[in-house]
Amino acid sequence: MIRIRFGEATIDRTRIAVSPLLELTSGLELLHRHRDRATVPWPYTDWAARAREVLRTVAETGPLRVYGELYGTEHARPTPDVFTPVPSGSRPRLGDELAALRRTPAALMAEQFAKHYPEGLPDFLTPYRDDPGRAFGLLADGLQAFAELALAPYWPAMQAALDEEMLLRARTLATAGPEELLTGVRGPALWDRPVLSLPKRHDSMLDARDKRLLLVPVLLLEDRMTVSTDHPEIVTVSYQARGAAVLSSTPAPQRRPPDRLTQLIGSGRAAVLRALAEPATTTGLAATLGVSTSTVSEQLAALLATGAITRTRTGRQVLYARSPTGATLVSLFEDPVPAEP
Repeated sequence: MIRIRFGEATIDRTRIAVSPLLELTSGLELLHRHRDRATVPWPYTDWAARAREVLRTVAETGPLRVYGELYGTEHARPTPDVFTPVPSGSRPRLGDELAALRRTPAALMAEQFAKHYPEGLPDFLTPYRDDPGRAFGLLADGLQAFAELALAPYWPAMQAALDEEMLLRARTLATAGPEELLTGVRGPALWDRPVLSLPKRHDSMLDARDKRLLLVPVLLLEDRMTVSTDHPEIVTVSYQARGAAVLSSTPAPQRRPPDRLTQLIGSGRAAVLRALAEPATTTGLAATLGVSTSTVSEQLAALLATGAITRTRTGRQVLYARSPTGATLVSLFEDPVPAEP
């Protein structure tokens, strides 16, 4: 467990950003974790099959093997943040992030290498020490090729899902404050003011009272959270964004028999009502559930008519949320019950 102790100024300066580069490196880590499996679990199955083929057949992606080397067989140690730089803004373009990667300062690289490898630099990292301009240039080229072939076909839908996540989190930050934002972030974390605890193999404590907190939603994290601490001013915590179903062409597998809520209002309306544990737009719900927006719109109209949900406008977006009636329905009928003979 890593425990990150924040100060009042840190919490008040919490910000949110998306990062195409972090999506790429998280995708590479996901593939690495499942390297011994023929297929990757839903909803990443389709994307992973395509990504594996790109890595296998496109020579330009060869430098990306460095990420697997960094993660190791058990991912038991932190990795230098120079390979996943902190996003420079709230919505940076991949080209800008790769340009920053190419310009990695030699002094920063040396500092992080000394911190993470006090016993001596592994052989696979010596090209980055000896000729950083060329090594990081080839790495950026490999990431660009991987993005164009493995991520670009999914990116419009992914970007819509991430925009939805940003809208929801920004609304929470503005209306309820940073503490509610930290409490509501999806992932295996525990927020006990002023400490955020994340599951890790080894126990450690990080004093971040003089740093800013940056939250980065990532679709390719597979229900995990990561933390980057090398930056002198920023602690970056990435978490699983909603809407990863956009990476799959097939609906989610059914894992349980029909429950009372489904029997009462139907499977489509029950799925939408459950998904509205947090406010969402029509597009966001469609991405989360892996169905068309027209299908979601039909279910939302029915739920609105019964008073189970509410609708509010935030800027140009319309957010739907459970009403007290809808919340009562879910709480009363959520648990599955044995089917009648």
